[in-house]
Amino acid sequence: MLAKLTSKNQLTLPKTVISDFPDTRYFDVTQEDGRIVLTPVRIGRADAVRRKIVELGLSEADVAAAVTWARRSE
Repeated sequence: MLAKLTSKNQLTLPKTVISDFPDTRYFDVTQEDGRIVLTPVRIGRADAVRRKIVELGLSEADVAAAVTWARRSE
């Protein structure tokens, strides 16, 4: 199966491939050994956010400070 890259860097995935992921709207895109790898992502899953926070080495205080920063009005 082929997927053509458009001038706007968009790909259309073949229906036969995407049919195994009926409720997926987003994919995490990585590059591994010269290949593009798409991994289905479920938006709104708190466990994925928690994993990413641990992966980045952020503390609870870091997250609280980021929320405070984001909510400030200028």
